[in-house]
Amino acid sequence: MPSANGNNVSSGNWDTISPSDVSRRTFNPIRDVLSRPVKPLSTPRSTKDMISLSIGDPTVFGNFKTHPVVVEAVEEAVRSFSFNGYPPSVGVPQARDAVARKYTHPDAPLTANDVVMTSGCSGAVEMAIGVLCSEGQNILLPRPGFCLYNTVAGSRNIEARLYNLVAERNWEVDIEHMESLIDSKTAAILINNPSNPCGSNFTKAHLRAILAVCEKHKIPLISDEIYADMVFSGQLFTPTATLTSTVPILTLGGLAKQWLVPGWRIGWILVHDRNNAFAQVRQGLFALSTLINGPCAPIQAAIPKIFSEIPDSYLPELNAQLESHARILESELRKAPGIEVIAPQGAMYVMVKLNLKAFADIADDADFCHKLKWEENVEILPGECFAYPETARLVITPPKDKLHAATERINAFCRRHQI
Repeated sequence: MPSANGNNVSSGNWDTISPSDVSRRTFNPIRDVLSRPVKPLSTPRSTKDMISLSIGDPTVFGNFKTHPVVVEAVEEAVRSFSFNGYPPSVGVPQARDAVARKYTHPDAPLTANDVVMTSGCSGAVEMAIGVLCSEGQNILLPRPGFCLYNTVAGSRNIEARLYNLVAERNWEVDIEHMESLIDSKTAAILINNPSNPCGSNFTKAHLRAILAVCEKHKIPLISDEIYADMVFSGQLFTPTATLTSTVPILTLGGLAKQWLVPGWRIGWILVHDRNNAFAQVRQGLFALSTLINGPCAPIQAAIPKIFSEIPDSYLPELNAQLESHARILESELRKAPGIEVIAPQGAMYVMVKLNLKAFADIADDADFCHKLKWEENVEILPGECFAYPETARLVITPPKDKLHAATERINAFCRRHQI
């Protein structure tokens, strides 16, 4: 019946309200896998304590703690009462300046105007894809790769075209395959170096080969460098933007990994653009930043102190600790039948290949991880989360005793199921 103002009014029950198309297109496979109930199996369920090697949060077990200077910097910012209001949407000026000064390079100069602060590096991923890609276009993403890239693209109705990484070449890009995916609707190429999930670190020569593809086809690059400088002995990290003066690049970073504070949700985008190709993109980034009116102001305000007062020994010591953890997983998992370990070069992960033919009753990587969790109470992520079947990813940050216990259980599981 019509109401007094002429609108139709239903006298019955509410109909089910449908969510938006955007929300229905949004799917994060890691969150999906971890939220699934454990399907009961015919084999006995483990009563051992749970060891999770699934989530890339270095703070979970408490053995990786940020430097005291980081805590002091935030405390000072909060106690100043100067950062309780809304910050500029693109970021607090002091933070933008500090980030620019830290990451500027003679071959890739930056000023504060080239920095946009974001809500974590995940926010930087969303903003970078959102500013370069429109609905109906496509973006080239790594396989295996961090699933959030696909999640963001799918949510925005942007086609994700996955280029292969080659395990036998330390997860380098298959350049020929990457180039074959490009067409007139390709809006951007995204790389992640050092890599989640692979733990790889590209050489300068390989980065130049990727940049050559961008230059040839005039396609901008998104370079996710959240694990910048987090490499192991014998490795050198190279910021992608330092190798070109022509390819426009959005470099992504944040506090989460190197400073061990993923819950603080502070990231940034560095705009590398020597030839003004990104003039309109800059305006687009500023516009997108107004959607959240900037990330947490007190944490931003702490960045200048964090960057200037943490001792130079901090990062080498962190990397050495991470490497010692990685080598435990690497050496112990090499003993397991049916598992091939690709030696990690950095970041916080070990990626392994699963030889399913070595097992009597393992159907695929998801089945491997499900049965491992049921029988041994060890949680790792199947390759399906990273669009790369017959693999699995393990996080290296749990305490060493947990890593030894986990690998012992994985080895026992593999021996139990081998042909």
